[in-house]
Amino acid sequence: MKATREFLEKIGMPGGDLYTLPTSEKRFDDGGQYRFEVPGIQGPKVMEALLEEIDRYGLYLHRVTQTKGIMSLSDDDIEQMVNLAQRANVELILAIGPRATTDTSASVNTPEGVRMGYRLRGQEQVVRAIEDVKRAASIGCRGFLVYDEGCLWALNEMRKAGEIPADCHFKVSAHTGFANPCSAHLLESIGADSINPVRDIQVQMLAAMRQAVNVPIDIHTENPKSTGGFIRHYEVPEFIRVAAPIYLKTGGSVAQTHSWDSTTDDAKKRAKQVALVKRVIDSYYPEAIWSPQGFKK
Repeated sequence: MKATREFLEKIGMPGGDLYTLPTSEKRFDDGGQYRFEVPGIQGPKVMEALLEEIDRYGLYLHRVTQTKGIMSLSDDDIEQMVNLAQRANVELILAIGPRATTDTSASVNTPEGVRMGYRLRGQEQVVRAIEDVKRAASIGCRGFLVYDEGCLWALNEMRKAGEIPADCHFKVSAHTGFANPCSAHLLESIGADSINPVRDIQVQMLAAMRQAVNVPIDIHTENPKSTGGFIRHYEVPEFIRVAAPIYLKTGGSVAQTHSWDSTTDDAKKRAKQVALVKRVIDSYYPEAIWSPQGFKK
């Protein structure tokens, strides 16, 4: 085991989970350690309600994420969400679809098949996922939630070749099931601009992951009932300290499922969750640096 740990360290990976919980010295380009992201905002009316409520709390977001899939949005929906994001100076992330759950295979709906997550089955699904990205990019969206590492690789190659805009940003979903430094390093190497590990990753695992990658790590501060329903607000100060730069994905406990069709009332509840997390940060890690308002990659 000692030799294995030494080899991993030789190739730039941690030799194990970091129970010493070292403080991360990495930062966003603006010097911040953390940013807020609210997921599960499925359409323009809900997004508008969220942004208004966040403003009422005297807070701000850096990222709003839609999780149901681009294929569920009309061109007008996308345009409205892009315009809202531009006015609020936040990054808009739209989820790529179709996914395994909307494919013709029933496997993903079985107890064993569910392990495939939202990965794409067959090359036609990769083609369709890329078409989803191209469509949204043509309307002005630049942020995309990716569920399949092969699709991520192909999109990154298209970005490098100029087939899609060079400023497209790819965020890897927790539903890909990655949870260790080697996997995170692989995702970064094939084009991930931020990585969301599994929702129940422990702090010592997160600290080790931070040693392996430079891109932001996205962490759920709470979860829908369908993924455990656990709320981790009191762990947030340590998340920030060991894993900066980090996006705090907040408001998920309002939803029943990942693709929950949130209402405007749900959006207001999600905004309240952001305020609750900010209170914990201010109480237990007041020196933590919140990125200034305004979207910067």
